[in-house]
Amino acid sequence: QVQLVESGGGLVQAGGSLRLSCLASGRTFSSYTMGWFRQAPGKEREIVAGISRTGRTTYYADSMKGRFTISRDNAKGTVTLQMNSLKPEDTAVYYCAADGSTLRIEIRVDRYDYWGQGTQVTVSS
Repeated sequence: QVQLVESGGGLVQAGGSLRLSCLASGRTFSSYTMGWFRQAPGKEREIVAGISRTGRTTYYADSMKGRFTISRDNAKGTVTLQMNSLKPEDTAVYYCAADGSTLRIEIRVDRYDYWGQGTQVTVSS
């Protein structure tokens, strides 16, 4: 089992940047594919980005490509989401998630075993 705690959310103006971090504790962090998801009010939770166990492979949802960067530090047990050029439509609760079942990066919510509590990101226009 792994416990996940997100941090770094907040309020930012459109065009600004935020850096989200997720700290994992428990079982070996490098055993998990990691993902960042988000959920806006009235909408379904959706994938933002994912990263393989080694960090060599990443995935981004189309609307995040070129603006967001996911990275991980297996020694520290952290996964980070650097978000640049933020837009009002990026406003959501952002969640860190861990998948210990497969090697590939999954984009479906139900493929992930463990979730953090979420951190709010609000982008003002």
